[in-house]
Amino acid sequence: MSEQNKRRQFLKLGAGALAAGPAAMVVGGSLLAGPARAAGAAEVPAVSTRTLADLPKANGPRLVIVGGGTSGLTIAKYAKREYPKFDVVLVEKRDMYASCFSSNLLYSGIIDLEFLANHSYLDAAANNGYTFFNATVTGLDRGSKRLATSAGDIAYDFLVLAPGLDYDYGKIGVEDVETRTQLRQRYPGGFTSPTEHVTLRRKIREFEGGLFIQTVPSGNYRCAPAPYERACMIASVIRRNKLKAKVLVLDANPEIKTKAAGFHAAFDELYKDIIEWKPSSPVTGVDVGKRIIRTEFDDYAFDEAAIYPNVRASTLIETLGLMAPGSKSNQKEADIDTRFYNFIGDPYVYVTGDSRPQPYSKSGSTANSEGHYIARLLAARAQGKEIEWASPSNLCYSMVSADPQEAIWVTGRYVYDAEKDLIVGASEDTKAHNDRTTANGLATLEWARGMYRDMFKA
Repeated sequence: MSEQNKRRQFLKLGAGALAAGPAAMVVGGSLLAGPARAAGAAEVPAVSTRTLADLPKANGPRLVIVGGGTSGLTIAKYAKREYPKFDVVLVEKRDMYASCFSSNLLYSGIIDLEFLANHSYLDAAANNGYTFFNATVTGLDRGSKRLATSAGDIAYDFLVLAPGLDYDYGKIGVEDVETRTQLRQRYPGGFTSPTEHVTLRRKIREFEGGLFIQTVPSGNYRCAPAPYERACMIASVIRRNKLKAKVLVLDANPEIKTKAAGFHAAFDELYKDIIEWKPSSPVTGVDVGKRIIRTEFDDYAFDEAAIYPNVRASTLIETLGLMAPGSKSNQKEADIDTRFYNFIGDPYVYVTGDSRPQPYSKSGSTANSEGHYIARLLAARAQGKEIEWASPSNLCYSMVSADPQEAIWVTGRYVYDAEKDLIVGASEDTKAHNDRTTANGLATLEWARGMYRDMFKA
């Protein structure tokens, strides 16, 4: 497609979105004096504070990014670099950043908490010429192009939502609020909030023996190799402390999701008497009081556990009326263009990171890679231009031994099928490196440091 035709397509899409503004306005209520609500839409309380956020006047097109994870931070930095006229505002409800990637290394003592959390949103914003706004999103009026937050409303020219993911306890047979609450507090999955990392580190350090269960969900969950890596780190601690203990990996999948040969080798060669892997064993229920995990065929009594439920897109995507129909996503992800990430029918609202429906790895590396691409895309569209689709890349290290520090890794990209408008698999150059080495262990830490530099430094 020629650049001229691409530009016409984009402008046509924009005109259609504006024409459909009132009908497209979904979300927890009307904001300020926006367009009239679509006919037949349910009446809901207004979510707007009817005040404007305490932000300086925009001196160029305002790009608002919701979510200060890997994707959001990368876009904030590089969109400003790609198009300096952007007035970039990063909206994040957390006061402090802590990464999920590399968190397994905390449990075995390879890194400390400062390694994960000594990164400031304020510093990132100051270093890279954008604004950090500490607030929680409460609503969206796409017709008026206004975002409602707990600290006032923000008008945008372009909006990117990168809110991450939430757990779906219903998929593991836990429906009642009391049990969900107990699971979150007593046996956290360790793949969302930073406080989960702290709790799990304490549990592993204080573990005195018995059976430690690590569950692995089905579906496209955050960081496919991470539960297996964590099992190795827990086993390293058990071996180091000479505990009478075992790690049971209850895997919903029939085979290890990625780097299978490397993980099987680690299980069999390093932890033969410690790690037991049970495939095709999805969790169907949990009795928190009796400390029993149920599967279709067996019940398992445990002494300690990290229960990783299935995942879904952040509930914010559903709240804002951006969720794809079930036929397009069974994890309640956003209804966005396969290649260009904009919400269908709206070229000014984008969803990226773990809330997108593409079958990309929900990993820090992938989110960082696609963040660079989306920054270029937004810069082009702000100037009425288009760019070619580019696959995100994934570089993923997994530490399989803490003593000595040895790791395996995988690298790859994805393939787009234009006829089906689908991502259909991994590219031919995707390769797993399953031989564990100390050189890979050192590279694991340097990769993480490089990620932090890319997001936070100038």
